Amino acid sequence: MSYSIATIPGDGIGVDVTAEAVKVLDAVLPGIAWTEFDWSCEQYLRTGAMMTPDGPRLLAEFDAILLGAVGFPGVPDHISLWGLLIPLRRAFGQYVNLRPVRLLPGTESALRDRTATDLDILIVRENSEGEYSEIGGIHNPGRPEEFVLQESVFTRVGCERIIRYAFDRARERSGRLCSATKSNGLIHSMPYWDNIFVRISTEYPDVTTRQMHVDALAAEIVLHPDRLDVIVASNLFGDILSDLAAAVTGGLGLAPSGNIDPTRTGPSMFEAVHGSAPDIAGQGIANPVAQILAGAMLLDHLGEKSAAAAVDRAVCEVLAEGSVRTPDLGGTNTTAELGSAIAKRAAEPTISA
Repeated sequence: MSYSIATIPGDGIGVDVTAEAVKVLDAVLPGIAWTEFDWSCEQYLRTGAMMTPDGPRLLAEFDAILLGAVGFPGVPDHISLWGLLIPLRRAFGQYVNLRPVRLLPGTESALRDRTATDLDILIVRENSEGEYSEIGGIHNPGRPEEFVLQESVFTRVGCERIIRYAFDRARERSGRLCSATKSNGLIHSMPYWDNIFVRISTEYPDVTTRQMHVDALAAEIVLHPDRLDVIVASNLFGDILSDLAAAVTGGLGLAPSGNIDPTRTGPSMFEAVHGSAPDIAGQGIANPVAQILAGAMLLDHLGEKSAAAAVDRAVCEVLAEGSVRTPDLGGTNTTAELGSAIAKRAAEPTISA
């Protein structure tokens, strides 16, 4: 089956690592029709917009989107984020931000004496509302009584669908689900979230549940990650916890993510968790693994299970062997050399025992 996939390399190392992800996906699934869009901070500086006004309409025709990274010095982060990433997430109903974090073979955790068995967590982040809301503003600007109002939005539909999605994923894995909350400090939104979580839990008697305040949960990720499997969290909490979890499982250069519309009405979008790292852009030293694994998630979402598994296997085998590594992993190889090694391995047939 052929697919039409859009790429948005974006800024900084997003360009470098996206090229390697495309190389690997071509190795396992020849015939993908790629279309590249040059939407980026560079375009913003030229035109005043991160992407063209008809961006969502153009992307709606594709089966999936592979996004590099956005952000560059001189362009405020809220411009790059709200000018491209968040509008696309919301235009296509990508209400799930799925972030698997695990300790890959041949890599080391920042935590002492932890193994891959201890470090394998799936974070399900609400991706369309919550704390990332446009509601609010600056009032009485320039006056002594100036203040800023930033509102959070927690809808019943939004909370129910993300929590139910997380329960389904927990049921597929170990049957354990932890909800991130802060109901002792956020008097309206988090008790509302908690009540919906408890109500939906009655539909999943086979899933063991926990509710933890987000600060205690952050400590749990560091001290007892083996006690965690699937975590469901609001937009802000999920964002922070997934970066923390990625850091303790080897670094952001190894962590993929997917912005997913489970209804499949529109294209889903896949990206590395890391940012654009403009200080090392174009030097050929960025680690492409996170973006390559994002490509594996893209293939899996499209139903190409064998191809996705081949990419994942190749990443694990090349990292385990340790002969080809980028500097962040203690090696001296380039971004392209690691990408090529993974592509070559992914294309090799699997030998059955």
